[in-house]
Amino acid sequence: MPTDLPILIAGGGIGGLTAALGLAQKGYRSLVLERAAQLGEIGAGIQLGPNAFHAFDYLGVGDAARKMAVYIDRLRLMDAMTGEDIAEVPLGEDFRRRFRNPYAVVHRGDLHGVFLQACRESPLVELRTAAEVVRYEQDAQAVRAVLGSGEKLSGAALIGADGLWSKVREQLVGDGRPRVTGHTTYRSVIPTEQMPEDLRWNAATLWAGPKCHIVHYPLSGWKVFNLVVTYHNDAPEPVAGLPVSAEEVMRGFGHVCARARTIIEHGRDWKLWVLCDRDPVLNWVDDRVTVLGDAAHPTLQYMAQGACMAMEDSVCLAHEVAAHAGDLAAAFEAYRARRVHRTARIQIQSRLIGDHIYHPAGGHAALRNLMMRAMSAEDYYDSLQWLYGGTGLAEGAAAVV
Repeated sequence: MPTDLPILIAGGGIGGLTAALGLAQKGYRSLVLERAAQLGEIGAGIQLGPNAFHAFDYLGVGDAARKMAVYIDRLRLMDAMTGEDIAEVPLGEDFRRRFRNPYAVVHRGDLHGVFLQACRESPLVELRTAAEVVRYEQDAQAVRAVLGSGEKLSGAALIGADGLWSKVREQLVGDGRPRVTGHTTYRSVIPTEQMPEDLRWNAATLWAGPKCHIVHYPLSGWKVFNLVVTYHNDAPEPVAGLPVSAEEVMRGFGHVCARARTIIEHGRDWKLWVLCDRDPVLNWVDDRVTVLGDAAHPTLQYMAQGACMAMEDSVCLAHEVAAHAGDLAAAFEAYRARRVHRTARIQIQSRLIGDHIYHPAGGHAALRNLMMRAMSAEDYYDSLQWLYGGTGLAEGAAAVV
């Protein structure tokens, strides 16, 4: 590795900043190139499994991340048609003992702020905005990131952490546009006092209904509740962050029970996203160029693992760069081999959970309810061991079994 050149990182979201932090932990310089004029995150709440906290500690931000998280008591699954409980996963002492860390929820902007502050405090991380990477070049001496302005920046390597529409992936993989699912998600954040009092549960609650679901949980020290509702409306094109009316949101939920609809009625300032993902691919590496996070393995939200996988990627990437003593091509290939099967499982299983747990109807939903009610807390913990027990370092093909 040329000692006078930093590792270039395209994208200043959670994936890009954690990649920079991971490399800094190992003594490597990086230059983060963000296309927006300011560094920040859109969206609202995200859920953090124990594997996220494993990554926080490895990246050196464990204390800061823990301070701004809300620690919920359980994951709760409700039947949106009948209003009845289906199942719950307790997240107390037994859960923490099993997985060595808690489960929490956090505002995406708050989490991004933790990583951004840590990057700003590191002498090994340089941040640059209004710098969109549109393609790359490489030779034996360097990798060059070509910006939209035409400027070329040289680095020892390039990491594409530039999201679902990654320009780095477009050149490296060349698999076209993302897959549009036809599922549309609407997001709102409301003050806690506006949430119906009998629904102010300290839980990540999911109401599952035919071709739709509702999620809510507290955020920001219980000051607000995050509301996320999704339904199948066969949306044909990707959309992100478009403001919409409450009437449009309610169109997909006329068939659910009144109690579930009441939650939606309290939402304000709704914005929509049409959900997209991609099929898993094996080729994440082009010599000293690689991808991570949504640029490598964009997934649907149904396992609440998108940000967690990006953080795990960063942990693994930094570990392999250090283990290979700066041989970046070899390090990137080792990182790919460790991560590709675990992330492919997340992508595929997220699709399956959306179809078979969140959105079924009739007999399919009745079978779901019967099977999930029969499971004990230990049964749920056993089913989650492959996911929550890891650090992002040891997972390879064997973890799929």
